[in-house]
Amino acid sequence: MSATVPRNFRLLEELEKGEKGLGAEACSYGLDNGDDLLMSDWNGTILGPPHSVHENRIYSLKIHCGPQYPDVPPEISFVSKINLPCVDQRNGKVDPTKLPCLVQWKREFTMETILIELRRYMALPQHKKISQPAEGTTYS
Repeated sequence: MSATVPRNFRLLEELEKGEKGLGAEACSYGLDNGDDLLMSDWNGTILGPPHSVHENRIYSLKIHCGPQYPDVPPEISFVSKINLPCVDQRNGKVDPTKLPCLVQWKREFTMETILIELRRYMALPQHKKISQPAEGTTYS
């Protein structure tokens, strides 16, 4: 039986990986506020996948890791406006029932897992040509 890594140790590992750029090239993440001792609020960035309407776009996201993370997935919201079936057009929130990695959440998954999954989701044939809002627009 393996030991369960406490929330803060897990978040410190993710912070180190994010700060050192050791993850996927097209996604990045880091703490929103360096003074956040609970490491709850994060920023994420996704570079739009090539050969899609998202190509050459940079999408900003907010990630909130609640007290139950990593047993419970974080809340994800796009700051940059985007048209995707899994994103609420009113507020940019990612619907956890519509993104496979959130539906089938495992403790081993990370914030990077979600960002990569969102990028793959953007590149799916049924999503890669959906018309998008003007670049640079954000949810208020």
